[in-house]
Formats: sequence, C-alpha cells, structure tokens
Amino acid sequence: MYDAVEQTKANTSIIFVPARFAADAIMEAADAGIRLIVCIAEGIPTLDVIKAHQFVEQKGAMLIGPNCPGLISPGKSMVGILPGQVFLEGNVGVISRSGTLTYEIVYHLTANGMGQSTAIGIGGDPVVGLHFRQLLEMFQNDPETEAIVLIGEIGGNAEEQAAEYIRNNVTKPVVAFIAGQSAPPGKQMGHAGAIISGSSGRYPGSTRTFGYTEIIEKINSQRERKDKSSHIITDADSLPQISNYILIV
Repeated sequence: MYDAVEQTKANTSIIFVPARFAADAIMEAADAGIRLIVCIAEGIPTLDVIKAHQFVEQKGAMLIGPNCPGLISPGKSMVGILPGQVFLEGNVGVISRSGTLTYEIVYHLTANGMGQSTAIGIGGDPVVGLHFRQLLEMFQNDPETEAIVLIGEIGGNAEEQAAEYIRNNVTKPVVAFIAGQSAPPGKQMGHAGAIISGSSGRYPGSTRTFGYTEIIEKINSQRERKDKSSHIITDADSLPQISNYILIV
C-alpha cells in the first residue's frame, strides 16, 4: 500500500476485503496517506469500525461506509459498485443510507431528465464514516449542486439530526425520502443501522405518504422556485420543522 501510494500518488482507496480484515485495511490506507477511503465490505464488527474510524479521523482522511455501494459523479468518476448506467450528469446531489433505494430513486430522477452532480451511499451499519450532516455541508458548498435528495430509513436518529442541520444551515432545495412504516423498539430493521432508540427513529402514524412520482414533482417545483422559503410536507412530531421538503414514505 505504502509503495503504491508513493508511486502513483493515489488519493482514494476502495476496500473489498473480508470483514475480519477490513478494519486493518482501512487503517493501512489512512496511514499510507490515502485521503478518501470507501469501504464496501459488510459485516465488520462494530468495535472494529469504531477503532478504524477514529484512526482515519486522526490521519485527516475521510471514510465512506462500511457496507455501502460507494459514490459516483456521473461523467467524471465512480468508486464503488453502483450501476453507472442509471446515472446522468447533472446538478442534483444524492445522499443515501440504502444502496437499492439509491438506484431506484436515481433511475426516476434520470428518467425525468434530472441528472446528478454526485451520489453517495453512506452505508447502513450502526457506525459509518461520513454521515448526512457532513455530506449536506459539502453539497451546500458545492457550486455544481443545485438541489439535494436525502434517502433515509426509519430507525436511529440520523435523519432527525439531518433535518435539524437542514433547517439551520442548508439553503438549497432538499427532498428527503425516508422509507419504512414500522420499527419495534430495540429491533434491527432491514439495515443494521436501523434501530429504534428512545423516541427517535419511529414512524409517526400521522405522517403523510408519497410515491416516486410526487418526489419528482417536488424536486421540480423546488428547483423552479426562486424563493427558498420554508416548506414542509409532514406533521411528524419526531421530526424538526425544517425548510424545504421532507417526504416520509
């Protein structure tokens, strides 16, 4: 790894190794000077991920994943296992906790002529590297991104933290698709990270539901708006009242 970085000046590494070796591979990459580490491997013990994540941060690098599909800037580059044929170069940023939902929603964006600046799968494990907040900040500061789609799941409080951050810091249009309708307290859902904790991560019974077509319509209407004033489509008690759109499905 060290020789390869020195010879090629590589700044990105993708981790495919078996779970028991993944934490060491992540730390080796960070120690060798890699700035962006994308971990596709899944099933990594949580304590191993915590250790690796702390090491990556100490080295000033960034970690995406584990258990993620990677990231893509259509027409420029891809690091991961995303199906490149459904992506289209454009100005909509996508952040997702679910790989499959990423492909589904991006397919509909592309079919409606809305290309993507960058799409990032953050991974569904309880502990991951870059999360919604950090990536929202990056998209907010990215001149090539004009709107943001956030794809989450019930369970955990990451989406609620993202909503709070959006309310206070994001001026670009945001559409959030949060999947799921039931998550018993303490139970893991489809993803390892989808765990109910206290009053966070619940599906409120009063929340309105929307389909893909309506998501596309909301993105279009927001992109056409010159006034980025507050709009919200939810009366979910557990989600902060944020600017732009939150769609709970």
